[in-house]
Amino acid sequence: MTQTLLITGGAGFIGSALIRELLATTPHRIVNVDKLTYAASLEALEGAAQDPRYRFERVDICDGAELARVFREHRPTGVIHLAAESHVDRSIDGPAEFVQTNIVGTFKLLEATLAYWETLEPAARQGFRFHHVSTDEVYGTLGADGYFTETTPYAPNSPYAASKASSDHLARAWHHTYGLPVLITNCSNNYGPYQFLEKLIPLMIVNAVDGKPLPVYGDGSNVRDWLYVTDHAQALIKVYTDGVPGEQYNIGGHNEKRNIELVEYLCELLDELLPDSPHRPHRQLMHFVQDRRGHDQRYAIDASKIQRELGWAPQETFETGIRKTVAWYLKNLPWCREIQARRYSGERLGLGNKA
Repeated sequence: MTQTLLITGGAGFIGSALIRELLATTPHRIVNVDKLTYAASLEALEGAAQDPRYRFERVDICDGAELARVFREHRPTGVIHLAAESHVDRSIDGPAEFVQTNIVGTFKLLEATLAYWETLEPAARQGFRFHHVSTDEVYGTLGADGYFTETTPYAPNSPYAASKASSDHLARAWHHTYGLPVLITNCSNNYGPYQFLEKLIPLMIVNAVDGKPLPVYGDGSNVRDWLYVTDHAQALIKVYTDGVPGEQYNIGGHNEKRNIELVEYLCELLDELLPDSPHRPHRQLMHFVQDRRGHDQRYAIDASKIQRELGWAPQETFETGIRKTVAWYLKNLPWCREIQARRYSGERLGLGNKA
């Protein structure tokens, strides 16, 4: 059955990957709602503008009147909500934007969705879904052992994580109080093509190409679970299509790496792929810098529920996904240069100099 999906944040890193996957693998119509912040990239929506199934609405999710218009005009059969401020370091420097977009914006979107959903015929209401996309950071930090499960208590430690935890709670409340068919997913660290340069992997790649320092926070021992963005997009489609309303699903890549290991591996790949680089060996560019405030030590996802109940598992290994990612950035350096020139030049964020 062809659906009309309203995707918020569809010009962002994960949102654009989701739209590319939906247009490539489903018959669905897509309405992309995005206000185009500094991190948005319409270039990441390869060919979407030429697809008759795709529509773009430049709308801020905090604008309830505009959201109501979008629902009224496009009549979606479901929502996948990704719009969010997402960088921990930026949330340390300027938490107000995170509270506004991630909490107030989610509230406004839930209100607009509920008002629209209540006007639908019973069969359409039954088939409708509101899929709220969140992060594993809501669970806080792990020690050397254990994994985040869907029943792990929330213990967010950064302004970003707290804002996402708040939005999770709002989405859950709208399901239990008003009956809105809500699904919640919490994912581990994503990586892949078109990720904004402030994030760890693209920043390391571009800095290494330019012979700039590769800053590693603290002693580099912090652990993250890495998930290739296309795998995540496929998981989101699976949850939206087959997930049970009211349920929560963790999505992870089964790829735990210490930050220092990740940067070292990137350097080795760049040595191989850039044999004529004057900066080889690229490991010589690594250096340790002041740690992030309140830096969580370890994130690790137990993704057994989504595999057991919905049959999803990541297709990319860490090695295949990272190789594809590095190759993509090397091939698309002009896209990186545009960002460096106009939006982000690689400066250190998250030192607590609140905006």
